[in-house]
This record gives sequence, structure tokens and C-alpha cells, in this order.
Amino acid sequence: MNLYTHKESNIRRTWFLFFVFFVVIIGIGWVFSQIYGNPVILVFFVLFSVGMSFVSYWYSDKIVLKISKAKKVEKKDFPELYNILENLSITAGLPMPRLFLMDEKAPNAFATGRNPEHAVVAVTQGLVDCLDRSELEGVLAHELSHIGNRDMLLSTVVVVLVGFIALLSDFFLRSFFWGGIGRDRDRGQAGGYLMMIGIALAVLAPFATMLIQLAISRKREYLADASGALLTRYPEGLANALEKISRDTAPLRVANKATNHLWLASPRKSVFKNKAGGLFMTHPPAEERVKRLRNINI
Repeated sequence: MNLYTHKESNIRRTWFLFFVFFVVIIGIGWVFSQIYGNPVILVFFVLFSVGMSFVSYWYSDKIVLKISKAKKVEKKDFPELYNILENLSITAGLPMPRLFLMDEKAPNAFATGRNPEHAVVAVTQGLVDCLDRSELEGVLAHELSHIGNRDMLLSTVVVVLVGFIALLSDFFLRSFFWGGIGRDRDRGQAGGYLMMIGIALAVLAPFATMLIQLAISRKREYLADASGALLTRYPEGLANALEKISRDTAPLRVANKATNHLWLASPRKSVFKNKAGGLFMTHPPAEERVKRLRNINI
């Protein structure tokens, strides 16, 4: 049984988004090169984008595991957890991912790696302690669904490129306010229009790419919930797990802004309750996820 019959479509969608971000970055680089009057800037944008993407593709899992202080565990360390993951992997038709554990009281989990053959599933000690077997199956099935749906590469690429655009925006605005842009260039009407475009891009690009990042993250969480429920044939397991995790108040110390979207549930208790505030959440509300899971007919 293989639940991921649309994986080729997911791969094409990932590379399409990859292409879109490259176009955006190169476009911003061209505008900045015109404003500064230096074509080398465009070359730098292209080369740096390629370099960052290469690093994120090959080393993203190692970076995330290092940040999260996750340690690899073997079957002898946690036999029940290992067996659950192994059985679900066989059912899903996926290679057995490496299993990692984080010494954190907060219950949570994430998956990372560039492809199913190099995938990692990491869970916190708090998750193992507070969930029963069916709930653990629901959580691990969710993370395996991220692997099967090829979400991990997309998430990493989006984070890296969004962060790159934010850094460039900050650099441009600082240069502008300190009078470093176009000091010796002709400031005609065309130059004025170009300057206005550059300022608009610098202000709006990070905000727009952040919204894209968050929208992609929320959509992928819903998809992984549904795929995980189909894998276990028991949506109630993941629904109960999400309820327990959302009620837990222990802080997840290893979480940060760069990795927030990777976790099963948001490590930050959001203060946003309305739809407008929800735009800035990396995860859908737990209540909505639970409601959708309990409406699935298996």
C-alpha cells in the first residue's frame, strides 16, 4: 500500500515554487543593481541564491537536528516507538527514517531531510511520556506523511529564501536611510521611479514572502493530518494527540523562528484568535485540525 500516488505532482510543485522564488530574488537583484549602478550586484544575488539553496538541500537535516539538540536513538532504546515507526513506514511504502529524540518536556515532533531516503523523524521526550500508543501512531503517521508528500525540501527552501530576501531588504533600507544609494548617479525621472520601486520591494517583499511561507505551511499541515489519518485508519488518534499537545504549557526551549513551521504543532502559543491574526500563524488552529480529523470518514 502506498498512499502517496501523487508524489510526482508534489515534486513538480516544489520545484515550481523553487523557480518562482529564484525569479523573485533575481528580479529584486536586477532592481537593486540598477539603483546602485553596479551589475555585479545581480551576479552576487544569483550566485548567493544558488549557494544557499545547495547548502539547504544537502545539509538542512543536520542543521535542524543540531539546532534542536536531537540525539539518534536505536530500537533497543525505545522499542515500542521504533516498532510503531517501522510498521507505519512499511504500510506507507516508505523507507524507514532515522529516529531522533529531544530531551524536552513539551510534547512535539518534526520530520526533516531532503528526500524519503534521507529522512529523519524527531520526537520530544514529553511526547513519548504523555501519549498512548494510538496517539503516538497518529503523530508518527503525520510526520511520515510529510515525508511521503515531499514537504521537507519545500519547507527548507522556503525558509532559506525568505530569510535571504529579508536580509537583502534590511540591507537596502539601511543603505537608503544612510544616503548610500545612487549618490553619484543621475537622479532623473526614470531614476526616481526606479528608486520608488526599490523601496516598495524592500518593504513589501519580506512581508509577502512571509505570508507565502505561512500559507504553504498551514496547507501542508492539513494535508499531512489527512494523509496520516488514512495511514492509521484511525483519525481519533491524531486528534486526541493534538488536543493533549495544545493543552500542554511546557515551553519548547529548542524552537525558534527559523524552525517553528517544522513542528507537528506550533511551539508558540498564538495570541491570534481572529482570521486576520491567523495569517501570521505557522500552523492552523488545533481546534480546526481536530474538527477536520473527526469529520474524516474512513
